[in-house]
This record gives sequence, structure tokens and C-alpha cells, in this order.
Amino acid sequence: MTHQSSRAIGLIGPGRAGVGLALALAQAGYSVRLHGRHKKNLTAPPPLTLTLTIGDGVTPPPWIGDVDVVILTVKDDAITPLATSLAKARAIGERHVVLHLSGVQGQEALGPLVTSRAALGSFHPLQTIVEPERTPARLKGAWAAVEGMPRAIESGEQIARDLGMRPFRIATKSKAIYHAGAVFASNYLVVVEAIAQRLLRHAGLSDADAWAALRPLVEGTFDNLSRHEPREALTGPVVRADTATITRHLESLAVDDAKLYRALGRAALELAQKQGMDEATAAKVAEALATDLPPVLRTSGKIGTPGRRSPGSR
Repeated sequence: MTHQSSRAIGLIGPGRAGVGLALALAQAGYSVRLHGRHKKNLTAPPPLTLTLTIGDGVTPPPWIGDVDVVILTVKDDAITPLATSLAKARAIGERHVVLHLSGVQGQEALGPLVTSRAALGSFHPLQTIVEPERTPARLKGAWAAVEGMPRAIESGEQIARDLGMRPFRIATKSKAIYHAGAVFASNYLVVVEAIAQRLLRHAGLSDADAWAALRPLVEGTFDNLSRHEPREALTGPVVRADTATITRHLESLAVDDAKLYRALGRAALELAQKQGMDEATAAKVAEALATDLPPVLRTSGKIGTPGRRSPGSR
């Protein structure tokens, strides 16, 4: 791969992730080609420019022969069909590196391209992309999971470094649990905040006031997390073993909200035990939550439940 061609990257799929990544790559000095099936207005801050070519979804992009790196920036369920289309058109060759952005899928999603002998892999920025124009700044300092064939990994790592990201390698078989962790950290965090907003609305606040009231609390929590790991940053009634408060909370909640409260409370109890909560206190909290004691990692490295003997123990 020549230096000139390595600075030319083609992206197929001009959605939020595709446009955001294209802007970041252009800002990093890459010559970016973008391809999609529908016309759309692409705005790039000067002096950056983005050019979008339009196709029928079957014919390969006209620039496919001018780039060595192709990134499929489409939804997860469209990756393999797109790879199949490129394979049938024989658009991808041995010199190409083909990456996709899925967090949960690995190089297997590009299986139809195996016979092309291209280097196949995945490049997953561990960052949320909502506003494409803010992506270049958002990606700086973020981590990027890179997986696949050796040459694909090398390309992914170089792209990450050029964007100011921190690349790390991940095994194909580990992608699902890795991405589940990312979903908990980002997507479900938003869901939990939406539930909190709704509960404050039930308490009499408007949606706008509820979120305005919650934001300083959320920001304070993030400030704590910026200085401590989650186990040290956890506060609240479970850590305090305030069983009366837990009971009143559960009595006030609808069935579905109470189920989620119990599940998260049990997870909080595990962290509290790791902070040093004694077994008797943990049992009282579990009783208030109407759940069992969660397993905790003992100092010996064995998993067990406090207060219960493991099989064969004395």
C-alpha cells in the first residue's frame, strides 16, 4: 500500500456514523470518498469538503479502484448483504482492506469477501455519535476496538491513531460481551435517565424541569466517575444499607419499574459487598430488595455467595 493510496479511504453508508467518521478522517488529512443510495446534503466545516456519490445499492462505488481501504458504515444487518454485493461485482481485490463499524460482529460479517483475499476486519469507535459535525472532537481520546486479519488490524490501528484515538485489539469471540458492556455504559444509561425523568414527572414536575433538576445530579455522578472507578463512586441507599428507604421506593413504583429497581439494586449490592459490606448487612439489603445475595469475587479468586458454603467446603 503506497502512502498516497493509504491516505485515500472510501466509506459506504452516509448515515450519522458514516458522515461523522468521514469528517474526522478528512480533518486528519485523509482523502475521503463517501457513497450511498440516496442524495443528502452534507455539510462540512471549512476547509473540509465531503463528496457523496450515489448508487443503486448493487453497483460498486465508482471510486472503489482508487482506494485501498474501504469501510462499510452501514447498519449491522446490512454488512453481510453489502459484502455479498461487492463480492458478486468482484469490486474488492487482494490489495484492499475492508473494515466495518459493528461493535458486536467481527470479520465473519465480511465472509462473502474471503475469496477476494482482501484483509477483513472491524473498527469500532467506543464513542456515541449523534451529531456528525461533533464527531472529530468526540473521537479524540476515545478508544477503538480493532479486530480481524493482521493487515486489517494494522490499518485500523493506524486510522485510530491518526484520529487521536487509542486502539486496542479484541478477539472475534469477545466482541459480543464487549459490545454488551458498551451498551450498558451508553445506551442503557440514557434509558435509566429517561426513567428517572418520568418518575420525577409523576412526582409533579414537567419533563423539562425534571431533566433540569436531574442534570446536576448526573453531572456530579460523572465527576465522581472521572476520579474513581465505579465501585468507589457508588452511593445511595444500598451502600448505606438503608432498607427502609429501599422498601418505600419499591412500594411507590409500578411493577416494571420495581423489577428494574430490584435488578439494579442487586448489582449495586454486589459493589457494596466489594466495598466491604458485611454478610449480615448484605442479607438484610437483599431481603428488602426481595432478591438473593449476588455472587461476589472472594479474595481467593473464587466466586461464591457470602454466608453460604461452597460445595465441599468445611
